[in-house]
Amino acid sequence: MEIENIPIEKLKVYEKNSRTHSKKQVAQVVASIKEFGFTNPLLIDQEGTLIAGHGRLMAAKELGMDLLPCVRLSHLSDAQKRAYVIADNKIALNSGWDDDLLKSELNELDSLGFDVGVTGFDELLEGTGLEDSAKGEVEFSEYLNEANNYVVLFFNNDIDWLQAQTHFNLKSVSSQRANGKPWSKGIGRVVNGAEYLDKVKNK
Repeated sequence: MEIENIPIEKLKVYEKNSRTHSKKQVAQVVASIKEFGFTNPLLIDQEGTLIAGHGRLMAAKELGMDLLPCVRLSHLSDAQKRAYVIADNKIALNSGWDDDLLKSELNELDSLGFDVGVTGFDELLEGTGLEDSAKGEVEFSEYLNEANNYVVLFFNNDIDWLQAQTHFNLKSVSSQRANGKPWSKGIGRVVNGAEYLDKVKNK
């Protein structure tokens, strides 16, 4: 496939792209591009509309980049392009992690002095602690009452928790117990039950 370097102002986002990109995730992409370069070309159609790479385009704009490497998928039908926008994001999320190997690799990289923050998994390292991550806008306890319907997500390892933060836009919270001590790390924000079921019903 031929790679074209295209001026960023000539690239158009796909207006019906259903994949969201949080500020935190875009910042991680920015950090990755700074560390490794722009290693993954954008996929576009004949008119320059994005098929894959919306997050990378957002990061490139923040970095003030002028030209971006792109590959035109001219062989796809309109239906195939629309389906690939979804498939490119969903299929990538269907893979898992070997928790022990991942943590071992991250710790080795850290011991070599490498900034593992660019991997997106810096919170898994010993001593970082999820209790120091972003605080929720509202206290966890405000949701725990009989007037609300809610779903509480529980995770028994840090990797699942971090993946859920990405998929469902969750945050860590720091709610206080009656005795003034904080809850243990990893207590997730309560999410809308109907919205959660809609996301997982086809899994």
